[in-house]
Amino acid sequence: MELEPIGGRIRARLDVVNKGREIALPKARQVIRFSSVAIRAIHRERFDEARTGLDQAKVALVEAQRALKDCPEIYYAGFLQDAEKEYSEGRVTLALVTGEELPTPEALEIGFPPFLSGLGEAMGELRRHILDIIRKGKLTEGERFLTMMDDVYYFLISFDYPDALTPGLRRITDLARSVMEKTRGDLTTSMRQYELHDALARVENSFTARTD
Repeated sequence: MELEPIGGRIRARLDVVNKGREIALPKARQVIRFSSVAIRAIHRERFDEARTGLDQAKVALVEAQRALKDCPEIYYAGFLQDAEKEYSEGRVTLALVTGEELPTPEALEIGFPPFLSGLGEAMGELRRHILDIIRKGKLTEGERFLTMMDDVYYFLISFDYPDALTPGLRRITDLARSVMEKTRGDLTTSMRQYELHDALARVENSFTARTD
């Protein structure tokens, strides 16, 4: 049997694919690292630093995408989509916290499923932001961000597709709901405590005024 000609073609193709993988994989890891650092900067209100980190993530992401452009065998293996998801989470979190326009998947140049997953995972970051707001006593602002969480959750549950089309989205959406309800409970408790404190202060002031 003449197997060597067949084997030669297979090896040549696998060499190309493997080279693409060797370039793309470390770039995808860079995307995740830069995006994670940017999200930490957002919570510290270092927004320029966050934008710089996300710009660095974008450069690495484009290089990873380019390396796999002609490698359909592994383009959807998962590691590139994970990088796109983390980049989406970073950009979405920045937009929600700063009040900027929410980026589209087309503007981010990523796939639809990673965009949706990143949007869902940004809910955990938004919860952290709301808790910071509560600690500062800005309860009305906290309500505004909770409304954003509601909007995102109901948007996500409208995508009822098989996991093969939107990998992991159902799990992420369920987690987003849990995060949203916990945040709602925390905000409600804080508002009641504030109202109680305010009422006690009024009673104390009234009592003081009568005894003077």
